[in-house]
Amino acid sequence: MTQALTFAGMLLFFRNETGFGGNNGFTGFSTLLGFGITAPGTRAVLFLATVALLVASLALGWGLARSKFGRVLTALRDAENRLMFCGYDPRGYKLFVWVLSAVLCGLAGALYVPQVGIINPSEMAPTQSIEAAVWVALGGRGTLIGPLLGAGIVNGMKSWFTVAFPEYWLFFLGALFIIVTLFLPKGVIGLLRRKGEQ
Repeated sequence: MTQALTFAGMLLFFRNETGFGGNNGFTGFSTLLGFGITAPGTRAVLFLATVALLVASLALGWGLARSKFGRVLTALRDAENRLMFCGYDPRGYKLFVWVLSAVLCGLAGALYVPQVGIINPSEMAPTQSIEAAVWVALGGRGTLIGPLLGAGIVNGMKSWFTVAFPEYWLFFLGALFIIVTLFLPKGVIGLLRRKGEQ
């Protein structure tokens, strides 16, 4: 059912007569709250807002991870049945985390579009989700800084790879995910910690 709804939503966005711009998406963003998007001052404010959202998200994640709520989430991840046996209802916790992630994604999208100047249906492609999974795997699962580090590394490689060998980027991304899963299970953060202990 969920897959059918997702497909229907994607089809709706790709059709030209629905008002979403079809394959081209929304383009031609020129102002934001009355300010020109290309103006240096506006771009600086958008950049600072992006940094502020990133720092606030990290602080929120850090606070949640060290609270009782975060310990319940860890237990929910590791042993949901045991958590239910202890008297916790996991549905509320799952819903809260899902809504929180949706809010953060919405805010990130609101800052992304004015800076890039375009949003089209290709942004909803499965590749985007796969890239996010690779960020987490490469940087380090179970950490807050790991995915940030992984995002920097992967996007740096993407910038070079899509210019030098654009047709092979997805193959490289898949190979990177497999290599990291097999040989670097704790990601770059785990590797740095291991080197620090030696």
